[in-house]
Amino acid sequence: MGLQDILAASVFYEVAALLVLGAAVGMVALLLRQPLIVGLIAAGILAGPSALGIAQSDEFIALLSELGIAVLLFLVGLKLDLGLVRSLGAVALATGLGQVTFTAVIGFLLGLALGLDALTSLYVAVALTFSSTIIIVKLLSDKREIDSLHGRIALGFLIVQDIFVVLCMVVVSALAAGQGQASAAAGLLRVLLGGVVMLVVVGVVIRYLAHPVTSRLARAPELLAGFAIGWAALLAAIGDYVGLGKELGGLLAGVALASTPFREAIAARLSSLRDFLLLFFFIALGSRLDLGGLGEQAFAAAVLSVFVLVGNPLIVVAIMGYMGYRRRTGLLAGLTVAQISEFSLIFMAMGVALGHVAEASLGLVTLVGMVTIAASTYMITHSHRLATWLDAPLRLFERREPWREAQASGDAAPAPDGADVVVFGLGRFGDAIARRLRDRGLRVLGVDFDPEVVRRWHQAGLPAIYGDASDPELIASLPLEGVRWVVSAAPSVRGGLTQEDHRLALLDGLKAVHFAGRAAVTAHAASEAEGLRARGADLVLLPFQDAAARAAELVAEG
Repeated sequence: MGLQDILAASVFYEVAALLVLGAAVGMVALLLRQPLIVGLIAAGILAGPSALGIAQSDEFIALLSELGIAVLLFLVGLKLDLGLVRSLGAVALATGLGQVTFTAVIGFLLGLALGLDALTSLYVAVALTFSSTIIIVKLLSDKREIDSLHGRIALGFLIVQDIFVVLCMVVVSALAAGQGQASAAAGLLRVLLGGVVMLVVVGVVIRYLAHPVTSRLARAPELLAGFAIGWAALLAAIGDYVGLGKELGGLLAGVALASTPFREAIAARLSSLRDFLLLFFFIALGSRLDLGGLGEQAFAAAVLSVFVLVGNPLIVVAIMGYMGYRRRTGLLAGLTVAQISEFSLIFMAMGVALGHVAEASLGLVTLVGMVTIAASTYMITHSHRLATWLDAPLRLFERREPWREAQASGDAAPAPDGADVVVFGLGRFGDAIARRLRDRGLRVLGVDFDPEVVRRWHQAGLPAIYGDASDPELIASLPLEGVRWVVSAAPSVRGGLTQEDHRLALLDGLKAVHFAGRAAVTAHAASEAEGLRARGADLVLLPFQDAAARAAELVAEG
């Protein structure tokens, strides 16, 4: 009995094999210092029909994958601030529509130049406009940048893209049913009405139900988590039914509970479940990539991949620069659209089923998807380093006064004339440090990349500016004369000194401007301390160890 026969005997055996394969390939990716997403997609390719053939229960894997999508977007929705969404609506709409239009037009012309017929070029061009919301949100969440200005803008224009995806799918589905333009118009009307109804329901929940229901359920934390999963799945299912898609449904479910005081508790309980379920999403994505017969498409795929990887970010930088954002913010947001989506493959498969395009065109888009997803993962992972390298060439796309970024980031209050301490990262740890330093009579300037945090500091009458510790231009512009300490209160996301690390970027930036004061950085592990000191840190803060030591002193004294 072969491996596939054993796996076919039970879905449990198959899932166990997929989990072991995902863990093994993920471990290899980490050992090779590669992004975990690339490893999980590689595991999917190995599990697919082109390699080991482990992934056989397509419906079961798809079910877990779709539930993971709902939970992921639900957690994103939990963090959305409606006031900020309204303020970023203009740039999200302009950037989303601008990128879709640019990619579709240039992609169509490239298709014709590569020898594709007009209809195939149109399908390919539309497929190139779709970006993977799931992959982007997962990467930004892993980097803790979903709350940053560029993360919020990226999420905004990804929602615009998703709506465009829905409209394209509705039109093609109507054609597939053979019902023509009347059915397409009816489908669009159904989507619009469904969207309005869902928004009304979410508004009612926010206004009247969210707080009392979650307050009662919070008495049993397990029930609160179960309710959150059920609510996310329900709205994802409704969104899918009315044509808006599971992604937007899950997002709205999160928005409905974002105003409750229990959103952080819900997010903490569901984060591990999200990561477990998304393993099946990436395995499903990889297993769909059929590697057979792709060699003939190599040249055309290379041309289209370069276009997506370079052209899409540049058009976002140009649009955001024109609207008054800094080139760095534009690039960090633009890199999120430097790949095509799993929906691109579905869209092309629909065209093949209709007889509009040949099977070879699906293979072409599949190859572009493999290249762009893998490459853009690295680009987003190392986005701050790329932004530093490309800073000079991108000056062309920035206005003399990027006024809209200052407005959107809450940077309305002027920075103080002088400060004794500059604190980067105004989370719980950084906020506590800053306030205790102020209690000791020191002048403190706060810096954070979450515009909502900066806005809250301003409302409290405290000096703070929007900024990123890895941005050398920001460090050069800070009022550092007379500053005694610069403190980084946010630990590295990566947990190591060999990958992109904002603490190292801050230390290098301070060295570049010949900062005369001292620098303190935060670390979770004592093993990082020596490397950080070697790069210029005068003090390494270990929050957990320091708190434990202080607690032991208090207990011993008592």
